Amino acid sequence: MIYQKGKPVARVVGAEVNLEAKEITFGEVLESDHLLLPDECEFQKYRIIIQKVAFATKIDRRPGHHGRTLAGCTAEILGYIEQ
Repeated sequence: MIYQKGKPVARVVGAEVNLEAKEITFGEVLESDHLLLPDECEFQKYRIIIQKVAFATKIDRRPGHHGRTLAGCTAEILGYIEQ
């Protein structure tokens, strides 16, 4: 789940964290209508900003999928969420 300002804004599928490159790749980001791409987000214990999106669509015919779907996303790790 990706959060912005403490609220869930998208679900993720296929996340891979690469600490050496300071980035996270997401296979898909689902139901992301409320995700503001130029703004900072939280994913797990990381503060991130999504830098690249390979494909975006509002039409997803798979059952149970609603809203915007983003595919092939890369996010820069900005730091860690302070508890």
